[in-house]
Parts: sequence; C-alpha cells; structure tokens
Amino acid sequence: MTDGLLGPAEVRDLVARLGIRPAKARGQNFVRDANTVRRIVRTADLAADEVVLEVGPGLGSLTLGLLPAAAAVVAVEIDPVLAAALPSTVDSRLPGIARRLTVLAADALALPGLPDPQPTALVANLPYNVAVPVVLHLLATLPGLRHGLVMVQAEVADRLTAPPGSKVYGVPSVKLAWYASARRAGPVPRAVFWPVPNVDSGLVAFTRREPPPDAGREEVFAVVDAAFAQRRKTMRAALAGWAGSPALAEEILRAAGVDPGIRGEALDVAAFARIAAAAATR
Repeated sequence: MTDGLLGPAEVRDLVARLGIRPAKARGQNFVRDANTVRRIVRTADLAADEVVLEVGPGLGSLTLGLLPAAAAVVAVEIDPVLAAALPSTVDSRLPGIARRLTVLAADALALPGLPDPQPTALVANLPYNVAVPVVLHLLATLPGLRHGLVMVQAEVADRLTAPPGSKVYGVPSVKLAWYASARRAGPVPRAVFWPVPNVDSGLVAFTRREPPPDAGREEVFAVVDAAFAQRRKTMRAALAGWAGSPALAEEILRAAGVDPGIRGEALDVAAFARIAAAAATR
C-alpha cells in the first residue's frame, strides 16, 4: 500500500511474527481495514502542527495514518511486546517520518502527565473495558488536549454523547460534558477488526470547553455519582446520603434552583454544578 497502512495480510504477518495472542482482558482488537483508518484520520480534523496522543496503538494500524497528518504522535501502549515492536513497524512502512513517533510503554490510566510538547488532540481506538475512565483521566491530566476522536463500543459512544433526558444519559455523559462538548461521529462495524469483537463500535468526537464556573470538579462529580447511584430516584432521595438527610438535600436543591422531585437523568452538568455550589455555601 502506497500510504504505508496495514491491511488484513499485513496484520496477519505482524501477529505471526510477534507471536501475539490478542488479550481479551486488554481489549486487543486490531484494525485491519485501511479505509477505516483513513476515515478516522479525516474525521479527526487534525492541523499539521498538532501533537496527537494515541492510546493503545497495538500493531500500529492507526498510528501509520496519524503520522503524516500531524507534527508528532505520542503512542501509549501497555503491552510491552507491542510497544517495543511499534517503532520498527513505523520505520519500515513510513521511514521518512518515523522520527515523529514517540512510544511510551505505560498504562494510560496511570499517566501523571506527559513530557513536552504537550498533546493537543487525542485520537485512539480505545479498549472497550477502560474507554470511559481513560478519556476522563486524560482530560483531567492533560489540559492541553483541545479536541479528540475516540473509537469505543457503540453503547459506550451512546452513553458518552447522550443528552439530558435520554434513556442512556448517566455518569459518563455528565462527566464528559464537564470537560467538553461531544457528539457521535459515525459507526464502525465489527468486521474491520481482528479478532472480530462481539459488538459494533462508534466514533465519539469531542471539543474541550470551559467547565461550569459554580464549583470544582471533585465536588460536582461527587454530586453526579450520588445522583446516579440509584437510578429512577428523585434528587431529594438520591442525594439524602450525600447531603446528610432528605431534608438537607431538599434545602440544597431548592437553593440551587432545582426541583427536588426531578430525577438526575433530567439535569445537565450546569445544574449539577449549581447543586455543588449550593452545598458549599450551606
């Protein structure tokens, strides 16, 4: 392939050469369709001077598409075999720009930060089992991340982008909304992966924005966690333990301008921030 991307034959060859047995626990499903990679890179809308963070590069399918589109790619890979092999794969397929790649053998969930230059975009095929905590951790840890495009399980994509009032609106929806505006950016069929997963995937695009000004993240997230710990309860009942009693919960809610009889599924992130702020001034 003239652009260096991996197809099914190249994926099979790499897997055989590296002696890999894809680990289900790490969500190792490798993209084997070059057109899907081209679509992801195009949809990510990267500027030529951007530093891209990729989590879970695996064999390098997406990495090879990102490198020509950005100034640099920082790839964080938890599997030491895959992390060690990625530079040579890139060097053999894109020798002219292999210098743009930095590989870190690390767990993205444990990253305390990254060396300069700071990444400005997150583009990744995320393991299904850790997709939400990875996205939230990176947005909290790396303030320079301005936007991103992540491929996640289709149901997770629905939850991350759900608006208030939706049946799947919940903790992931509100917490991502604290950091960014998000939208579904297209489906990804399971057939583009090897091994083929049991579910379809979806693309989630996000753009960072300023959080609500009323209260800090930890305080707001505590309210969110309490509100959704027991779905279908009114906010007065759901926040009783957090506030100290149902009566105190109602007092805080009324001070925040929130109906105590409403459910958490109906509230946007700004409302949760007002509740946290009202509690702080009690």
